[in-house]
Amino acid sequence: MTSLVILNFDQSVGEIDNAKTIDFTQWQDVIRFGCSTKKFQNFKKVLQQSLPESYGTVLMGSGDYHHISLLLIEQLAKQYTEENPIEVVIFDNHPDNMRYLFGIHCGSWVSYVASLPFVSHVHVLGITSHDIGLWHFWENRWSPLFHKKLTYWSIDVNVSWAKKIGLSHAFRYFDSPDDLITQFLSEQYRNTKPIYLSIDKDALSEEVIHTNWDQGKLQTYHLLDTITSIKPRIIGSDITGELSIWQPKNWFKRLLSSLDKQPEISLEKLNDWQQEQHQLNLTLLKALKT
Repeated sequence: MTSLVILNFDQSVGEIDNAKTIDFTQWQDVIRFGCSTKKFQNFKKVLQQSLPESYGTVLMGSGDYHHISLLLIEQLAKQYTEENPIEVVIFDNHPDNMRYLFGIHCGSWVSYVASLPFVSHVHVLGITSHDIGLWHFWENRWSPLFHKKLTYWSIDVNVSWAKKIGLSHAFRYFDSPDDLITQFLSEQYRNTKPIYLSIDKDALSEEVIHTNWDQGKLQTYHLLDTITSIKPRIIGSDITGELSIWQPKNWFKRLLSSLDKQPEISLEKLNDWQQEQHQLNLTLLKALKT
């Protein structure tokens, strides 16, 4: 059995038995939210040196670190090729496929994953963010959508406009989370490609959990049902969406963070909400355990 790994950027992930914790707190302000390509590549080298040769699920802290999933998926290039590809399944309330001109960002990494030769398709499940609405479409990276490498699975967002420009295949709309998950699993039923699964808990309703970002509509059972169905095909996974408080040292990051309107986190509630996060992590890890 492979052990799980905690990438400790922001001290938000609770202690988990038999986990390997790697201290990256010195990288928190550098990597969090976004960074230059050079800094990201520098961190990639450090990460590669720090990861064990074999490991299970990786926990990364706040969703502000979701771009680290790209580095974890890139590791699979040693095992998979264009002739023997994988699919990537992401739970997220946001497309994470937005334009970012200053390097890489926790909301821009998906297009890089879709461009990897050994990744045949990327599915983002549970989007309720208006990032994929008509007025924000210009902010999305179009290439993976038009080239049928990326599909958005959404709820409560008007995406009817996408049909007019030939993107109905990439913008899937559903009336409820149940309908979305049922349709996704139905379409995956006969698929045998290996899957890398990335879970950002902001896809879940605030009734379930609290995160650093605006949240979606999914319930815990939607994640568990999906894991159960695709588990034989999962060859790697990560979990993000923890809750932590951060004030960037860099003025530009402070500006970008404020523009994204991340919700205020109550200090009085922080510990209770982190305990809820911890219990959910244990539930997800039990489901993913091999």
